[in-house]
Amino acid sequence: MTSLTIGRAAGRPEGRTGPSLLAQAGMRLWRLFTSVNFAVVQIVAVAILAVFGMTVRQLPGFAFRSAADYATEMNKLRSIYEPVLGVGGVDVLERLQLFHVFTSTPFSVALLVLVISILICTLDRTPRLWQQSATIRVVQPDAYFDPRLPDRVSVAAGPGLTPGVVAEALRRHRFMVREAVGPAGARFVYGDRNRWTKLATLISHLGLILFLVAGLVTARFGDEQGLVVAEGDTLTVQPIGTPGLLLVQNLGFDAPGLDTGSPTDFTTDLAVYSDGEQLARKTIRVNDPLTVGGYTFHQNGFGPAPDLEIRSTVDDSVLWSGPVPLTDAAGGRPLGAIPIPGRPYGLELLLDRTEQGVGTLIALPYAVRGTLPDGTPDVVMGFPVVAVRGQTVTMAGLDMTMTLRGFSQYTLLIAKRDPGQPIVWAAFVSLIIGLAITFYLPRRRVWARLRSDGRLDLVGRSDRHVDFDREFGSLIDALVVARGTPRPDPGAAP
Repeated sequence: MTSLTIGRAAGRPEGRTGPSLLAQAGMRLWRLFTSVNFAVVQIVAVAILAVFGMTVRQLPGFAFRSAADYATEMNKLRSIYEPVLGVGGVDVLERLQLFHVFTSTPFSVALLVLVISILICTLDRTPRLWQQSATIRVVQPDAYFDPRLPDRVSVAAGPGLTPGVVAEALRRHRFMVREAVGPAGARFVYGDRNRWTKLATLISHLGLILFLVAGLVTARFGDEQGLVVAEGDTLTVQPIGTPGLLLVQNLGFDAPGLDTGSPTDFTTDLAVYSDGEQLARKTIRVNDPLTVGGYTFHQNGFGPAPDLEIRSTVDDSVLWSGPVPLTDAAGGRPLGAIPIPGRPYGLELLLDRTEQGVGTLIALPYAVRGTLPDGTPDVVMGFPVVAVRGQTVTMAGLDMTMTLRGFSQYTLLIAKRDPGQPIVWAAFVSLIIGLAITFYLPRRRVWARLRSDGRLDLVGRSDRHVDFDREFGSLIDALVVARGTPRPDPGAAP
């Protein structure tokens, strides 16, 4: 009669239970992160986001300095994409943070998951790599020395072939040597060169992980700002209220040859301040930036900045005094705008030149009354006025005058903070070291068996054939010379 035991899994000893739900979930998660298919999905997701970020126009870094800057730059993007995608489509892209992909939460999460996946794969491979390098089998069975297999050689017996001679020949070829006694009186000599090379894969994996970590750190904690600073002006680098707030001052701009239309160079005498103290001062130019306070300031461009003084005709108070950078263009002419402090209107400024070559500034008053049904600003334009250097003109109906005191230049700086840069260098070094060891120091192994009748069997193996045939042949030549007879044909029958 056959009896059945109900309630216990077949083959499981009594008193033992299966893995807990938490352990099962952990094993499934481990298998997921070590899956090649999951790795492909991650790489594709990161690639799609990166392509989107490089294809679709992104918000500049300074757009996140204030709500007003964000609204201004977002309106520019809306004017580009709403005619194609509609208001709803642009709203969806904005909510998905696809107008600042590389600093978005989805991109950071994708990078983080990819880092975790590579890390888990590395941990999963490490025991196997260690086992392959640490475990050495000196004594091999007869079938391993079968001369019909590749890289096998058998040398006839000779008085000079002893275990000590074989070991010495291996050492001269920079092999680490081990010896052992096998069955039937056979003596085994094992040579191993670059034994731990396989572990260099872990160094390469570390480099990949560090590259991704650097990208994640830069995306989340880095900063890049375009700073337009007129001569003599100062500008904050970070948002107001940031501890240790940095200010830059353009102490002077120079562009030799600008009058001829072909400047040979352009430089900015730049000073950087924090908490009222000057941290550094340097004349910067292209490819010669200033690094201070965690930021690197690059010379990127320049342009005209008419020096204006705007006064009220009511109480003669100064409404504006200083240069106005003209950072846009219209019809090939420099264009800019300035809101008048304390007034509900501003001036659009266009720089032009008369037939006699005299520089003129056209000022066009404007006022924003609200928003049109399509979401664009409702702008009302006034009557333009024209001024030349040293001239004061009255703005009709606006109770103010504008004096063009002269023309100066503004400098365009790129202020960049990249906390991931040191990690990138560490990643580069790790990747180069790992690849160099893997490809230029492959593991080589030789098994030698001296049979009781004095015949020598050799097996040579290498992870990669980097002139190993030549090295193996050189070793055989040395052993043949030690034997005192001509070199035998490889693969000769034992």
